[in-house]
Amino acid sequence: MGKKRATFLMVRCTGCGFEQPVFSHASTVVKCRACAKTLAIPKGGKAEIKGIILREMS
Repeated sequence: MGKKRATFLMVRCTGCGFEQPVFSHASTVVKCRACAKTLAIPKGGKAEIKGIILREMS
């Protein structure tokens, strides 16, 4: 079995501190549900995470 590539990450918004799960390979722009600041930008594979990654969720 290979290593699992994609996972969910718990990300803290740098604007308001709100925490929410973000898919590591998000294919659309992910915005904070509290303040609408961009948390992740798709980059053709792994998303570019703009917030603070707190942990990987299992």
